[in-house]
Amino acid sequence: MENYFIIHGSYGNPYKNWIPWLKSELSKRKINCIVPNFPSPYKQDYESWSKVLNAYLEIGYITEDTTFITHSLGGIFITKFLIRNNVKIKKLITVAGFNNIKFEKDNSLYDSFYIDNEELKKLKYYCLEKICIYSNNDPYVPKIEAEDFAKYIEAEEILINNAGHFNEKYGYKEFKQILKFI
Repeated sequence: MENYFIIHGSYGNPYKNWIPWLKSELSKRKINCIVPNFPSPYKQDYESWSKVLNAYLEIGYITEDTTFITHSLGGIFITKFLIRNNVKIKKLITVAGFNNIKFEKDNSLYDSFYIDNEELKKLKYYCLEKICIYSNNDPYVPKIEAEDFAKYIEAEEILINNAGHFNEKYGYKEFKQILKFI
């Protein structure tokens, strides 16, 4: 069964930014779309997020026909989840994805998600098609960090200038450019 998951980032939820719009667009196209709600920021760690996603894995919703579309922290979460659980999927699209950034505030919210950059290279065994979309003026994910993440996971890189963090603050209640990668 082909299906899509949209994964929010830290401080996010299924009702913020472009996520509700994309879910609606996929539904119009008769595409099965699941948008889990992960604990954030309270109880935001790899283990608690994995418990949520494992429920979908156990009932057979995550298969080799699954596409994940992620925002921000969601990118490294899904990457780590696939590698650690030996799960193969069809496609991964990350938006503002990163790994191992040391934030001045709230760094403990991210540490459990990070993995060694060399381990990132293993994603090629679990997902053949990978696309990383990032901006040149993201206030949280510097362009160089997004580029490094894309290189380690061997993804096609898509730069969208002046998109910031692809959130409502930067006008991203809709994200029409992403549709061409679906």
